[in-house]
Amino acid sequence: MSPEKAQAYWKENISMIIKLLVVWFIVSFGCGILFINELNAIEISGVKLGFWFAQQGAIYVFVALIFVYVKAMASIDEKYGVHE
Repeated sequence: MSPEKAQAYWKENISMIIKLLVVWFIVSFGCGILFINELNAIEISGVKLGFWFAQQGAIYVFVALIFVYVKAMASIDEKYGVHE
């Protein structure tokens, strides 16, 4: 792989990682700490939404982001010809 192509590959990879980390931060810190009072106004099956995000929701989103990362990396690898 040429140096220019390798640099573009890593730039796209790092860009995707930063975007996923921003989503993770918003869900874990934002929904679990910053916006908890607003979210607690919403109840689902008797559980306040802010509490749910703080206890479980952020973990579910993190696991979902792992699958998103795997799919996105497979696409990027295929695009740059470094897939298995």
